[in-house]
Order: sequence, then C-alpha cells, then structure tokens
Amino acid sequence: MSLVRRAIPPDAPEVLRLRQIMIDALPGGDASTGWHAEALPGLAARLAEADGDFAAFVVDHPDRPGALAALVAGTVDYRIGKASSPHGRAGYVFSVATDPDARRRGYARACMEELLAWFRERGAGQVMLTASAEAEPLYAALGFVHKPDPTMILPL
Repeated sequence: MSLVRRAIPPDAPEVLRLRQIMIDALPGGDASTGWHAEALPGLAARLAEADGDFAAFVVDHPDRPGALAALVAGTVDYRIGKASSPHGRAGYVFSVATDPDARRRGYARACMEELLAWFRERGAGQVMLTASAEAEPLYAALGFVHKPDPTMILPL
C-alpha cells in the first residue's frame, strides 16, 4: 500500500504550511504568512474537486499525527497543441515540499510519481516545473530535462 494519498480539504492548512517551506527556500522567497488565511478557502475548495484540473498528493508525517511530511501539487491546462503535445494538454508542477525533519525518505519522489500518473490519465503531453538545485537530481531521475526557454514573468 502506498504512503501517498490525494490531499483533501482538511489538509489545506498543512498544504499551505509545506508550500511556505518551499517558498522560504527559494531565492528571493517571501517569508510572510499573512496570505494563508485568504488562500485557505480557495485551496480547500480546489482540494474538494475530484475531477478538476488541480491535484495535490501528500504523505502523512510518520512522527506527527495530523501533519504532512510531503506535498506535490500541480495543474493541467490547455495550450495550443504542438508536435510534442498535439492535444495541447500540459501539466505544471508548482509545489514540491518536504518537511525538513522528513527528508531523504523518498516521500517527494513517491508524490511526484503519483502526480505524473495523474497527468498521464488526463492526457498531458508534457509536464513542466522549475527545479531548485537541491531537487534537480530527483527530477532528472524521473526523466525531466532542461529546456532552453527564456522564461519571463510580469507580476500583476
């Protein structure tokens, strides 16, 4: 039996806690947590959607009842098709986090494998993510490769 399960609405506070751990580890990350209260209802609603375009997979913390050890979350969205993805469905992984005291146990890998299976079930022709240097070996082992894409962003 797998340790990984699909996150459900009561997991929302822990999902936000793990997402904040990821944000805090990013260069230029914003350590503020005031936004959590505003994000919580929307996240809980999305976690309740069984057939939506968003999914989060988690592992319960083995030493702290009620806490999560690991999180992986992503979405499937439509982009105009191309040769490598004619149907235009693409997966995007936007949160991968493991509680610091639960690292090096394979939880992130197990969650990623479940998310990748979920993407395949939904017909995603490709999956994108942004990798930290620390996580890059895991993603490479799963088959991810660098794309020479000059990505830019505009905060609105």
